[in-house]
Amino acid sequence: MLIKFKSDAYADITMFGDIATRLLKMMGHSGTVPGAILADDVPAALERLQRGVKESSAENTDVSNDRQGEQGEGPEEDVSLSHRALPLIELLTAAKTRRRDVMWEEM
Repeated sequence: MLIKFKSDAYADITMFGDIATRLLKMMGHSGTVPGAILADDVPAALERLQRGVKESSAENTDVSNDRQGEQGEGPEEDVSLSHRALPLIELLTAAKTRRRDVMWEEM
């Protein structure tokens, strides 16, 4: 499943459903699709998402260090959640600045 995020303040963003749902929950939303955040609620959602991504990055760093020590190999080549979240953070930042709603739907 793919999820498309839309706002009049920024270009549309498409993400895999599992990642999008995880990010929606970090923003304090239920994760249901379709959905929306009103312009007045965007700043709080953005703040929660940034805090959640930061906390997740700290946890993953600890896990990666543990794995590296056990396996003797380099850290996994997975794309981090902070990198996956960046386009959505940029969309929310633009929506906050321009006071626009954010919507998402399944593609």
